[in-house]
Amino acid sequence: MRAPRLVNLYLLVLLTGAGQIQPASGSEQDGAVTDWSFGGHTKYQYVHTFIPDSSVLQGISGDSLQDHNFAARLKISARRDRIDFEAHAQFIVVHSDSLAGFRELPGVIIPGADVINDDRRWFNLTHEFNNEDKNASIVRLDRVSVAYTGDKTVVRFGRQAISWGYGLLFTPMDILNPFDPTAVDKEYKSGDDMLYAQYLFDSGNDLQAVAVVRRNPVSGDVEQDQSSLALKYHGFLGSNEYDLLAADHYGELVLGIGGSTDFGGAVWRGDLVWSDTDPGSVLSGVAGVSYSGVLGGRNWTGFMEYYYNGFGQKGGKYSPVELASNPELLKRLSRGELFNLGRHYLGASISIEMTPLLNLTPNFFINLADPSALAQLVVSYSWTQDIQLLTAVGIPIGPNGSEYGGIETESSGLYLSTGPYLFAQVAWYF
Repeated sequence: MRAPRLVNLYLLVLLTGAGQIQPASGSEQDGAVTDWSFGGHTKYQYVHTFIPDSSVLQGISGDSLQDHNFAARLKISARRDRIDFEAHAQFIVVHSDSLAGFRELPGVIIPGADVINDDRRWFNLTHEFNNEDKNASIVRLDRVSVAYTGDKTVVRFGRQAISWGYGLLFTPMDILNPFDPTAVDKEYKSGDDMLYAQYLFDSGNDLQAVAVVRRNPVSGDVEQDQSSLALKYHGFLGSNEYDLLAADHYGELVLGIGGSTDFGGAVWRGDLVWSDTDPGSVLSGVAGVSYSGVLGGRNWTGFMEYYYNGFGQKGGKYSPVELASNPELLKRLSRGELFNLGRHYLGASISIEMTPLLNLTPNFFINLADPSALAQLVVSYSWTQDIQLLTAVGIPIGPNGSEYGGIETESSGLYLSTGPYLFAQVAWYF
């Protein structure tokens, strides 16, 4: 039997642990104070993507794709003594040429090309009002959890999100819902249904444990080889930090080690992750350096990373036949764990504070084997205290047949490719 749907859980929250919601910020009963917090945001996003003549999308969507996305997030939290509760409700409306276009490409895996759903999650907390052709409208709970905080322990159950690893663009140790490295808005990760626990040692080191329960998206049944159990130890060696990871992830053993240190005025960081898959062991890793300073009276922070994707294609070969022979890569693309097809990457980013309200961030993502690249310029402007503007321009660079230039399709002379894109978003926080 499937877990309760959104309305059932919402009623359960109102009738149990969340208590009676009062308009005041805190309420007192039997000497204990319950602190309430309300907030959220709305975001409107527009993306205009140009389509080259050699793209298979030309025959579906024409010369360009126009995508409109409206999303609202309503947040509520409550804390009483050592118990706290958190819930985030999302309402999403999409009118997207990309959504319609990729639906007409059967068998093509494009992470993030569809609207979010709970097909793999333990609880089905998403309700679709409409999801066909160019349009989709859904309401869902992206966070809903209850936690106990002791002197040295934290235990939280429910839908929540965590981030692990020291990579800034590429994050091989972040095995639970990582961000696409090229994503412009990275404010919130999607939540997973999990039991999370943390124990803090007297030394300041800590041990985290996570159990994520998932369903088989085909059968709808909870299965052990679809779930994850992970332990991560975080420690200090002087001013240096390190992480040790051990996980049973989708039925496979995953081990990881990562850390960061200060040297020469810069921060050096990296992760190394080993996965025991059915075809054999796979090693992935990231290593990077970051530095900050002042130039021309303006603050800036920059970093560079090298990423080795052990699951990627050798030699930059991305034909349908070549990709079909790499099921481990395709599995991780479909699960939203990986976003890169190749093996060797270089990423670079620099954020320049033009004014206290305006930041410019050029990003570069380079596939070293093709070679091909994506050049991206992100501009963030705080218009008012509650309104933020976020814009970006992205330019893919590379020949046909390369990752960023466009990979081959089964149609002769046509490639799965897109051209430059324009991104604009306005967000209102309340």
